[in-house]
Amino acid sequence: MIATPAWPPQSTPRLFVDQPLSEGMSLTLDGNAAHYLGQVMRMAPGDPVKLFDNRTGEWLAVAADVAKRRVTLTIGTLLRPREPVPDLWLCAAPIKKGRIEWTLEKACELGVDRIVPVLTRRCVVDKLNPERLGAHLIEAAEQCGRTALPALDPAVKLTAMLRDWPAGRHLFFADEAGGEPALTAMQARPGPAAILIGPEGGFDDEERAAIRACPAAIGITLGPRILRAETAAAAAVGLWMAAAGDW
Repeated sequence: MIATPAWPPQSTPRLFVDQPLSEGMSLTLDGNAAHYLGQVMRMAPGDPVKLFDNRTGEWLAVAADVAKRRVTLTIGTLLRPREPVPDLWLCAAPIKKGRIEWTLEKACELGVDRIVPVLTRRCVVDKLNPERLGAHLIEAAEQCGRTALPALDPAVKLTAMLRDWPAGRHLFFADEAGGEPALTAMQARPGPAAILIGPEGGFDDEERAAIRACPAAIGITLGPRILRAETAAAAAVGLWMAAAGDW
C-alpha cells in the first residue's frame, strides 16, 4: 500500500501572529511575514502554514492569495491548544551582544515562562533593545514549536528586584562562593521558582550578601568548573526542568 503523506508536511512554515486566531477567519500578512512566506518559502495558493498566537494555541491555515507584498490566509483547524508552561523565571544579568541572544534563545527552547533582565554592578551592558530581543524570542519559539511565548520584562536593578520579590517563589542563585548542589536543591523545593544568574564578572560581595538576605534565596552550585554566564543559565534551567518533570 502507498502510504498517505503526512498533513501538514514537516516542511510547513510556522509563524507567530500577534492577534487571536479562530477557525474560518481570514488573515492578511504583510511586511517581513509576507516576504518570508511569499518570497523565501515560495508559498502558493493552497499551501499550508502553521500559526500560533500565544493565546489560543497553534492553527493550520491555508494560503488563499499570495501577492508580492501580502499573503492572505484562511484559518482552519486548531492543531493544539496553548501549552501549559512550567512556572520558572530566568533572572539574568545582561551580557554581551550575541551571548544575550543565545541565552534568550535557549531559555525559550527549554520552556522558561518569564525572562527578567537584572542590572548588577558588574554588568557590561546596561541598555537593552526590547524590540530586538522580543523578535529573537519569537523566532526561537517559531523554531522550537512552542505555542506560548516567554514574557520579557523590562530591566530591573538587583536591589529593586530583591525588595519586591514575591512570596512563595524560590530564588535559586548561582553563587560562585558555593552552595547546595543545584539538582538536589531544586528537587527539595518544588513549586514556582526563579533562577538568578550574574554577569560575566559575577556578583560582588555586597550583592551576594543582599541576595542571601532575601528569604526566598537559595545559593546553588553548578559543578566544579567555571561557567560562562550564558552556559550557567542554560545549565541551571535544564536542571530545574528535569527536577520539575518537564524533561
